[in-house]
Amino acid sequence: MTKRRKEIPSLRQLADHERATAKKARASWQMFTIMAEFIEATEYLSEIRPAVSIYGSARIKPKSPFYKLTMTIARKFSDNGFAVISGGGPGIMEAANKGAHGGASPTVGLNIELPHEQKGNQWQDISLRFRHFFTRKVTFVKNSDAFVIMPGGFGTLDELSEVLTLIQTQKSRRVPVILVGSEFWKGLLDWVRSSMLPMGLISEKDLDLVQVIDDPDEILKAVFAFYDGHIEPETETSEKMFYL
Repeated sequence: MTKRRKEIPSLRQLADHERATAKKARASWQMFTIMAEFIEATEYLSEIRPAVSIYGSARIKPKSPFYKLTMTIARKFSDNGFAVISGGGPGIMEAANKGAHGGASPTVGLNIELPHEQKGNQWQDISLRFRHFFTRKVTFVKNSDAFVIMPGGFGTLDELSEVLTLIQTQKSRRVPVILVGSEFWKGLLDWVRSSMLPMGLISEKDLDLVQVIDDPDEILKAVFAFYDGHIEPETETSEKMFYL
């Protein structure tokens, strides 16, 4: 039996040439905006090394213990030579920028245009604005020598999963990934061990990609200990290990 070939329409086949032109123009413009965001991020951040990215919820209030803990962690990294990168908004992002702002190293905000929740905080030495999540995510991963993950919602889980996937598949270099808030992350990690691991969806060694540490001093020690046995984060070779 002869298979019928599927007819897949293209823009060239549209009878309405104005519509086809408009579609191509929108796609081209979107591509240019993506390129512009990459170029701007490279211009401002290429020499900001080493750096640590701190992820977490925009909804956590200044009175929360996690807000104050984030400030402490960020300040310790800043005083020890790490630029601190956040999403630039409120909540944990604000705490990260605010804590690092008084330290010795730059504080960076990678802001995203959203209809709600995202409003840039005032504690950013370098403030970049993105229209596309894609370019923002790549900028985070390319410029980070460690990730500190505070409690958060779907966005934080998305960022955590993406970092772990890129490391697991060797599309980016291995860097420390530290979860802060052992009680908060316990349920997720228990599910990973009890459901994903027995089904073979991940391997035993994948569990070593993350650490759970609550103490700010121990978090800093863990990052330095990691690089004691690896390539230093600010070296040229380390930069080349990013594959995206």
